[in-house]
Amino acid sequence: MNDATHTAGYSLGGTIHLAPRGFEEQLEHEVRRELEDSDPEAARRVWTHGRLVFAPGPYRPMAWAQNSWLDPWRIPFDSINEGARALKAIQRNWCLTSIAEHRRAALIAGALPPVKGRPIRFGESPPASPLGGWTLWDRNTIIAAPRTTSPFPEGEVRFVEDKAGPPNRAYLKLWDVFTRFGISPGPGEHCLDLGASPGGWTWVLAELGCRVTAVDRSPLASPLMDNPLVEFRSGSAFGVDPRHVAEEYGHVDWLVWDVACYPKRLLTWVQRWLEHGPACAMVCTVKFQGETDAESAAAFKAIPGSRLVHLTHNKHELTWIRRAGGVPFP
Repeated sequence: MNDATHTAGYSLGGTIHLAPRGFEEQLEHEVRRELEDSDPEAARRVWTHGRLVFAPGPYRPMAWAQNSWLDPWRIPFDSINEGARALKAIQRNWCLTSIAEHRRAALIAGALPPVKGRPIRFGESPPASPLGGWTLWDRNTIIAAPRTTSPFPEGEVRFVEDKAGPPNRAYLKLWDVFTRFGISPGPGEHCLDLGASPGGWTWVLAELGCRVTAVDRSPLASPLMDNPLVEFRSGSAFGVDPRHVAEEYGHVDWLVWDVACYPKRLLTWVQRWLEHGPACAMVCTVKFQGETDAESAAAFKAIPGSRLVHLTHNKHELTWIRRAGGVPFP
């Protein structure tokens, strides 16, 4: 922030996390839980403002945050023009999360350079320009952060969808992972898709030129069953024994999993894979049945070298990602 902003406001000394719509309670619970374990005094200073949850202290990644505002500031202002000038003095590009004083916030946003949140084509690079986040706390107070953890407006990754190729919309989750983290398998790599039917994730991997072994009790959509890059094996995802993967399936570069099951059961299976299976890259959907299983989510999040996130295309679920060999994410 420049000197003018320093005199006009002050740093809040923490991070503001933005919850996906409908999952505000999960995000607040996660923030409070993490702080209570490490800094009970900081946990008492957590506050919420609509979908925003403020966490004192240094930035900590939160699974239920679709975006995080780094080093947010509180900026007082009197008029709409003054509010817009204060933001433009900091940087050019801003995304509004409207929570209070919606009409006034919209007028300020209208005085700022427009931010194009257009859907991108899969394979395009994410936007490169810094994108700040802001909201109105009340009629005369802006909460704003010039740096956020996502280059996409409100952290939502939107794609130009393929209406013809994939057999279901689950493919968007894998597109989201590959775009968000800048990782993906390449042509010729071997991917094991467990619980694959009807084949949304298998379709993505085959389109990338990967060899895919798809395991499910139900067959894939017919075009995938005929795809020369895809080998279908009838069976249960849980029937795949990590200790015997190499002899049954050969070398595996990527393991992907989008199976509806209880998180504790998936966690036990993943822990067995990490102990006995190949050190491949992994992407697993952690689906919640009824109430959110916060204990299992915390256990996934604590696995070294991995990330747990709520993707734009997740519902009441999280996605766990681990790079090959557990190499940490930057």
